[in-house]
Amino acid sequence: MWRLTGWLLAAVWLFFLNVPLGTALAQTEPWRRWLGIGSLAAFGVAYVLLFEWARAHRQTARPIPRGRAAALLLGLLALGLAGSPGTGADWMTTLVFVATGAVFLLPGVWALVVVVLAALTPVVAGYLVPGWSGVSGVFFAVLLASFAMFGVAALAQRNGELRAAQQEISRLAVAEERARTARDLHDILGHSLTVVAIKAELAGRLVEVDPPRAAAEIAEVEQLARAALADVRRTVGAYRGVRLADEVAGARSALTAAGIAADLPAELPELPAERDQLFGWAVREGVTNVVRHSGARHCVIRVGPDAVEISDDGRGPTSEPAAAGHGLVGLRERAQRLDATVSVGRRPPGRGFVLRVDLPGAAR
Repeated sequence: MWRLTGWLLAAVWLFFLNVPLGTALAQTEPWRRWLGIGSLAAFGVAYVLLFEWARAHRQTARPIPRGRAAALLLGLLALGLAGSPGTGADWMTTLVFVATGAVFLLPGVWALVVVVLAALTPVVAGYLVPGWSGVSGVFFAVLLASFAMFGVAALAQRNGELRAAQQEISRLAVAEERARTARDLHDILGHSLTVVAIKAELAGRLVEVDPPRAAAEIAEVEQLARAALADVRRTVGAYRGVRLADEVAGARSALTAAGIAADLPAELPELPAERDQLFGWAVREGVTNVVRHSGARHCVIRVGPDAVEISDDGRGPTSEPAAAGHGLVGLRERAQRLDATVSVGRRPPGRGFVLRVDLPGAAR
C-alpha cells in the first residue's frame, strides 16, 4: 500500500508543471514547442524516479549517498533549464520540484540552502531579466511545497524505522524461541540420558549375577527412553510441562539406580502451577548434577511453599558455580520470570553441595 502511495505522492506534484506546459503548447515555433514539451516530460519522469529511489532508501533505513543525491538534483535542474526556450520564464516552476527533492534527499542544512536558493531565484530573476513577469508566485510555491515535503520525508523516515524495529523484534523472537527449545531439550535429554546410562551400566553388572534384576533395569531403561522421546515431541510442539511430583518420583528412581541414598519429602505442598513447574525444574537439574558430578552417597530434597533445596554429601561439580552449564542457566532464566533466586555452592567442608531456589519472602 505504501509503495503505491509513494508513487502517488511523487506524481501529484506534477500538477505544478501545467503552467510551463501551457506556455510550451502556445509556442508558434515547432522546435520551441516540442523542446518545451519533451523537456517537461523528461523532467516529470526523472522526478518521479528520483523520488522513488529516495523513498526506497528511507523505507529500508539505508543512508542516501549525498554525492549521488546532489548530482541527481543538478541533473533535474538542468532538465528544467533546458526547456526554457519553449517554456520561457515558466521553466522556474521546475524549481519547486528541485526544492522538494532536496528536502527529501539531502540533510537538513543542505536542504535548507537549496530551498532558499530555489525560492529567491525567481524573485531575483524577475528584477534582473526584462520581460520576465509572474514568476514571483514560484517563491511561495517553493516554500509551501518544501514544507509539505518535509512532512512526507519525516513520514517515510518513521515508516522505515518502524519496519526496521519490527524486523529486529521478529529476529529476537526467533532467537528467543530457538534458545528456549535448545534449553528445554538440554534439560530433558540431559536428565533422561543420565538415568538411562546409569541404569544400563547397572544392568550390565547384574546380567550375570542377577538376570531377573538386570531384565527389570533394562525394562526401566526402555520406559525412560520412551518417556524422553515423548518429552522431546512435546517440547517441539510446545506442549510440554514439568510437574514437581513427577520429578520427585523420577529423582527417587535415578538416585537409587546410581546407588545414592535418597531422602525425599513424604508430602509436597500445594503450589501454584508456575511455582510447581519451577520447583520441578530445580529438582530435575539438582538431581542430574548429583548423579553426574557429585560422587555422593546421600542426597536430600526439601520442598517448602517458597523454596526448594537439593543437597548432597559429595564433592560437587569441579567447576565454580559461575561457570555452570546450560542447565543452571536455563533454571535461572525460568526463575527470573517469577522473581525467584537460584543459589548454588559448596556447603561447609565435608558437607557437599547445595542447589536452592527461593521465591521473594522465603525464609532461609
